[in-house]
Amino acid sequence: MKAKIYLFLLILTMSCRNEDFLDLYPKDAITEQTFFKNENDLKLYANQFYPSLPVQPSLSDNNSDDFVPSNRNSFLAGTYVVPVSGGGWSWTNERNVNYFLQRYQRADISDVLKNKYAGEVRLFRAYFYWRKVVQFGDVPWLNADLNDLSPELYDPKLPQKQVMDSVLTDLNFAIAHLPLPKDTELGRLHKYAAAALKSRICLWEGTYRKYHGLGDEQKFLQEAVDASEMVMNSGLYDIYSTGNPSTDYYDLFIQEELSSNVEAILPMRYLKNIVMHGLTRSLGESGTGFSKNFVRSFLSSDGLPTSLSPLYKGDNTLEEEATARDPRFKQLIGTNGFVFQISASGAQDLITLPRIGSNAAPTGYQLIKGRSSDLEQWNALQSTLDLFIFRYAETLLNYAEAKAELGEADQSVLDRSINKIRDRVAMPHMTTEVPKDPQSDFPSLSALIDEIRRERRVELAAEGFRFDDLLRWKAGEQIEKPETILGLKLNAAYKTQFPASQISGIVVDENDLIRIYSNIDSRVWDDKMYHYPIPTQELSLNPKLAPQNAGW
Repeated sequence: MKAKIYLFLLILTMSCRNEDFLDLYPKDAITEQTFFKNENDLKLYANQFYPSLPVQPSLSDNNSDDFVPSNRNSFLAGTYVVPVSGGGWSWTNERNVNYFLQRYQRADISDVLKNKYAGEVRLFRAYFYWRKVVQFGDVPWLNADLNDLSPELYDPKLPQKQVMDSVLTDLNFAIAHLPLPKDTELGRLHKYAAAALKSRICLWEGTYRKYHGLGDEQKFLQEAVDASEMVMNSGLYDIYSTGNPSTDYYDLFIQEELSSNVEAILPMRYLKNIVMHGLTRSLGESGTGFSKNFVRSFLSSDGLPTSLSPLYKGDNTLEEEATARDPRFKQLIGTNGFVFQISASGAQDLITLPRIGSNAAPTGYQLIKGRSSDLEQWNALQSTLDLFIFRYAETLLNYAEAKAELGEADQSVLDRSINKIRDRVAMPHMTTEVPKDPQSDFPSLSALIDEIRRERRVELAAEGFRFDDLLRWKAGEQIEKPETILGLKLNAAYKTQFPASQISGIVVDENDLIRIYSNIDSRVWDDKMYHYPIPTQELSLNPKLAPQNAGW
């Protein structure tokens, strides 16, 4: 088994790092005549897209209300300008996908094998186009490989709904033709990985259509439910738990081997001296921290929001704030007793006070999810901890939200989804009679949908979902709340516990909350930010792309 993993990663690494290899297909006439002849040709070509899989990040939520990076995100700061070129408007992946789809039928292999690789490639096409839609909204749909003279290069944009209908067709083809996990090589796409991606994409599109008033949302919400249920009914996946609610969530993200983990629908394997990453090192010097707004979202351990719970101790110190809260609080945020690092001699670097005034925790709420204390993992780009591509908990959250948006989230739905996730950390079960939080970020929503969104925010924190969620909910104005750019409370009494040198340069607001940006009290949302602008050069070369996205 290890040999297969090594072989796959070696092929993957070679195919994604050798740029000449990627350029051969569309440009070399000899390759045109000799390639696409057998299964290995199809596999090698498909390999080039695997580095594009959405591997779990931990710092990409800097563009949301969850994190406060020391350097302001230019987009949310309102300083992003329309680029001349670039800006995400690249069609290389789509062109390479279409090149394959015009030629894979030449291979002298069975239709089952042909469609297997076509399923892989069409799943990537669905992903690439969805990301284009998330960023730009209406975009052209190009389904042929093009050259500099192709008239399709000057096609107009198509409405988002039309593009996403084509994305759905690709997703369904992939699910129909990709093999079961047991019938494919470790690390390659399979039927349930495709269903997990479909669940994610269809929830995004269905809720986007609903909250942006596009209509026809029920179709995509039901597709999200169906895809989620396909994964859930497979019997292959579950929520990882060893029965230790105080550590299981944290431990899930610092594992050397996720291939056998029941929560991993598709993991990314990392192996010493073959493929490694630098996440632990990055998290140790990230220059970012959770926001006060995010930290307020944790329920108390009785399952009630802090505004309703008698267990809430207040926020005069981090220790008080973490007391009697959802156990994920201390597994996401570095609090007293967390082992920051273990030295070569075995000595433990323990957190005794929030590391404010440092790159590790500028807001005082230090991100520890995915950060190992193992010194070997600290070495730059030397980490071998596996990362998730598709995680079962996300699929359960997609299912619960889609059912709630369809008005079908009864207790059995919650028990199959949200409550399985809560069981890992021994939190009380959610019920359909959940109370409405008086301090909710979404006062107009039903209490049930509100709480499902809260659960998603906490469980998927630091995995790169938050900004996409705000976009689809048409909730960009959340970033205007002052506490989305503030940190923990540092009042006069708490200050006495810190060395003067550590807090001498820290600025607080009138409520003693740490201010990261001294020149603003809050950010401003402009609805044009629901989409990025099309580069000016592209509009000049193809006037049919006009008009520019609204507001830009």
